[in-house]
Amino acid sequence: MKEKACDFFLFYFIFFGVCLSSTQAVSDLLKLEEDVHFADVTAAAALDDKIVGDDQCEAHSQPRQASLNIGYHFCGGSLINDQWIISAAHCWQNPYSQIAILGENHIWMHEGTEQFMAVDAIYWHGSYDYQTFDYDIMLMKLAHPVAINEYVKPVALPKACPSPGDMCMVSGWGNIYTDQDLFCVEVAILFDKECENSYPGMITERIVCAGYLGGGKDACLGDSGGPLVCNGELQGIVSWGQGCTQPNYPGVYTKVCALMPWINEILSRYS
Repeated sequence: MKEKACDFFLFYFIFFGVCLSSTQAVSDLLKLEEDVHFADVTAAAALDDKIVGDDQCEAHSQPRQASLNIGYHFCGGSLINDQWIISAAHCWQNPYSQIAILGENHIWMHEGTEQFMAVDAIYWHGSYDYQTFDYDIMLMKLAHPVAINEYVKPVALPKACPSPGDMCMVSGWGNIYTDQDLFCVEVAILFDKECENSYPGMITERIVCAGYLGGGKDACLGDSGGPLVCNGELQGIVSWGQGCTQPNYPGVYTKVCALMPWINEILSRYS
């Protein structure tokens, strides 16, 4: 059984403050110091509306897709086993004020396929930088395992990194202030040099770009934290970009394969 204690942390950003009341034991929090930094979804790079350039996903064709919800959808995530979701660190919210919804297709409609899961703990990389979005990754442990079925299934983690030209699927609800189902778009992995040319000095070994230099297809605001899946493996986490679908500014994703040692360490230590 976890010892319970209460700590309060106050973090201010330029226009936004968050007060976290945590029932995680103080000793646990100290042990997580290297793994956890507090961030805020409003600090994310400004993007646009929603996935652009394609159409609605076939209903329930993306069973790994999670909706992170604090009374409304604010970010996406990916189920990686029956009790863990992976998302972007800039999507952090107090774990005790949010839920993860699996099996969702239409964001506003109850379809009977959904599983509403409380979040037990959040772990994100100690090197996460909310200004550069390097190491933009977090793992969320659910309070209880999900029921795996045709509507809710984990995505495989990568065994190797993607190659330029690989075709991948990105999905999300984006800005959900419209009546909408889950959207999907197919994008291509770009060469590192193409990515660096688009974002000079901003690309690290933990970042991969996907999309089209001519623009037209991209992930946007509200898709953050969602999956980029290539050949059945989770290769990217929607992170940031310049505008949305703009020529010469492809989407930027956290490169999951580059962070597998950290992912495996967290899963091993806290599962």
